[in-house]
Amino acid sequence: MINLEVPAKAKPLINQAYQAASEVFRPISRKYDRAEHAYPKELDTFAALVDGLNESGEGGAGASGVRRDENGNGGGNVNGANLRTVLGTIEMCWGDVALLLSMPRQGLGNAAIASVANDEQLERFKGTWSAMAITEPEFGSDSAAVSTTAELDGDEYVLNGEKIFVTAGERADSVVVWATLDKSVGRAAIKSFVVEKSRPGITVERLEHKLGIKASDTAVIRLDNCRVPKENLLGSPEIDTKKGFAGVMETFDNTRPLVAAMAVGLARAALEETARILSEAGIDVDYDKPANSQHAAAATYLQLEADYEAAHMLTLAAAWMADNRKPNSVEASMSKAKAGRSVVDITLKCVELCGTLGYSEDSLLEKWSRDSKILDIFEGTQQIQQLIVARRLLGKSSSELK
Repeated sequence: MINLEVPAKAKPLINQAYQAASEVFRPISRKYDRAEHAYPKELDTFAALVDGLNESGEGGAGASGVRRDENGNGGGNVNGANLRTVLGTIEMCWGDVALLLSMPRQGLGNAAIASVANDEQLERFKGTWSAMAITEPEFGSDSAAVSTTAELDGDEYVLNGEKIFVTAGERADSVVVWATLDKSVGRAAIKSFVVEKSRPGITVERLEHKLGIKASDTAVIRLDNCRVPKENLLGSPEIDTKKGFAGVMETFDNTRPLVAAMAVGLARAALEETARILSEAGIDVDYDKPANSQHAAAATYLQLEADYEAAHMLTLAAAWMADNRKPNSVEASMSKAKAGRSVVDITLKCVELCGTLGYSEDSLLEKWSRDSKILDIFEGTQQIQQLIVARRLLGKSSSELK
């Protein structure tokens, strides 16, 4: 049975993350929304604190991983590590999503390393700030369409290709690049490689101008005969057509609940701000009265809050399952799909409910509505998540249900 009560030992972490979000992120949120691509220097000291928490085993805002043994069973996770990370992420994104994505050494590539790397790689890449490079100009959410190549030449792989929408692509020290060892084999040949930015052949072509999460840099990266040691391949170098690229996809079992947690934190921020503005306007939400007997704005707020609670519970469930060595791929996609859709609906409706205050820069509501959309897109779009869930529930393969 899943127990979604917040563990007592996680409450100090939640309080610390909330204080950081309130005292560090919120005060500079609008500043770096306006100063797109400027690095938030205020994060350096805070990132060092998070590193210390992770080293002590008390982390929760960083990039932890879903460790599995060769049979696919969980193993090596600190008890409750994924749930603590999700809870910390919720609090931090209550402060600002883009600033969390801008924190050193907390990139999505770090989650990939934590999930897939062997013990030697974990030690060797310890302390790196790693971005994740999957998407290419020719495809969006279909990860199996990767065309970046990796050819073995002696003791090195030679990588060639172009990656787009790489979060923290300019600031990170390294990039986890998805590439194929053999295009003719299909998805089974797709592997991930840690590519240090200092290596010849990897270049940042440009930074994107975006609708939201402006404090976070989003880069286009080109690989031109970039050579990396074969030891930088994460996971097994063997091409197993029976397993497909399930191994590399296990990364998403960890990162999708994290993105869902980002959405949950942002949705909560919007709901709290909306409740404050409505209360100042004389509209209070009464939980002891039926919705249809209250002000229309209060009734709408109750609907939004119910949507938020559903997303919250699904996200906690996905993390709990990872911590308890249960396969969580379906739940990870469910949480990402629900939270991604809910945060967009909630933030836009909050803007509407608050009228001119919601649409102006007097409040952060308009910023949150812009930030929210990416949470429904990256790490697999809404449509992809629904497709994954449908395949699992119906017992269909990717070729049977497209």
